[in-house]
Amino acid sequence: MLEAIFRTPPLTALGVLLLLSSLLNLCSGDVGDFSPCLNYFHRAWPLKGLQGTPICQRFDNRYHFATLYSRDRRTPLFSAYIYNPPQGKRPKGNWKYEPQLANSKADGNMVPFPIPPAKVDQNVVESQAVQEDYINSSYTRGHLNPSQHHTDPTDRYATFTLTNVVPQKAGSNDGPWAKLESSVSQRLQAYCLGEAHVVTGIIPYEKDRWLKDKGRVAIPEYLWSAYCCQNFSQNLPKSLIDTFPSYAAIGRNDPNSTEEIVPVNPKRKKAFLGYDVRPMPLPTLETYLKQRYGTPISVFYEQCSGS
Repeated sequence: MLEAIFRTPPLTALGVLLLLSSLLNLCSGDVGDFSPCLNYFHRAWPLKGLQGTPICQRFDNRYHFATLYSRDRRTPLFSAYIYNPPQGKRPKGNWKYEPQLANSKADGNMVPFPIPPAKVDQNVVESQAVQEDYINSSYTRGHLNPSQHHTDPTDRYATFTLTNVVPQKAGSNDGPWAKLESSVSQRLQAYCLGEAHVVTGIIPYEKDRWLKDKGRVAIPEYLWSAYCCQNFSQNLPKSLIDTFPSYAAIGRNDPNSTEEIVPVNPKRKKAFLGYDVRPMPLPTLETYLKQRYGTPISVFYEQCSGS
């Protein structure tokens, strides 16, 4: 083994520092600090303005994306990831949880929920959403970081953690919001020539509403998403000129919400009526986020315009 080590080309000083940093981050845990996964943010600059628990989402001993989690709401406030073109059908991933939310000394890899009749540890139940919260509710598990925005199978499986989902009505999840995710994927695949950073989050009700009225898992009134791609094709169709380097959208998660933020198209099919999605420039999204959260929010460094 020593011979193998000595045959390995010597690391540069920078390489040694990066290796030590990586090892220290793995040892120090993946909850409470975005340092190990800053690469999932444009220019390593996490969204500013929201308070929560940072999670570097680790699966199979590898980081896959970043999430800001609300312990009080037991849902994510946003997930940030790097887009990659999807391959194959949507996988059927086993739903998982974050052990370090329940025990700071636990392993950092997300863990599949036990198969019934085995019970989930009570510390997990108290610290985050569990399968039982969604079963027999009128809401689906809505991904913030969708599996269809990734190529690697492990990246796709890693999105199936309840720390990456929020209660989302099927009319949104299977309708206009799914169409948005697909159109963003097609656009980035066709015209983004470099890395595309995506952040997807929620807008809460002015007064919180809860899954099954249990006061455990908060329901968002809207979902939002924004991307940043600075290296893009200069031969954009006229219809897409204003959608690079950044663009955003807000989607309704309540058909009875007022229409100031997202108007309703009355001609939609009944199953999707009231779940419209409104595309908009990034600054417009940040204006709505500021109004609801009551504080300035910046999604990307210099609104994705920084070089």
